[in-house]
Amino acid sequence: MTQTVGQLQSCLETIGKEVHPDCVSCSSAGPFSLGLNFLVREDGGVEAEFPCRQMYQGYPGLLHGGVTCMLLDAAMTNRLFAHGKTGVTARLIIRFSRPVVIGRSAAVRAWLRENEPPLYVLEAELAQDGRVLVRAAAKFIKREEGDHGFEPIMEQP
Repeated sequence: MTQTVGQLQSCLETIGKEVHPDCVSCSSAGPFSLGLNFLVREDGGVEAEFPCRQMYQGYPGLLHGGVTCMLLDAAMTNRLFAHGKTGVTARLIIRFSRPVVIGRSAAVRAWLRENEPPLYVLEAELAQDGRVLVRAAAKFIKREEGDHGFEPIMEQP
């Protein structure tokens, strides 16, 4: 890693504000925002704490699986930001090992596995009480300035 943790953190915050200002995962805008605050780790990955509040419940006492997926996707996106990259999720694979319990804090972490622009392969995990409960692997495709993702696929008549 050629940049310091402080430089990577600054890059993460700058890019996040520029290209993701009202993100439901990472901003504080709106009553349902997750309000994640990602910090760069010594290994260049990112990590955030999430309180798993009642409002994000699925089954009684358990964090909704869709919220869990959003946490992992957000972590991987912020890992790209920290290293000066932006991308959109092209493929996301989630492996739930155990349910995430409401009312206890969870840590979500992400790191880069492969960098072959325009594709980035990332991994993430969500842990609670020091135990990894959910893992994710994803491919992100590089996002160009003004790009809103992929071209729509038109169905054939």
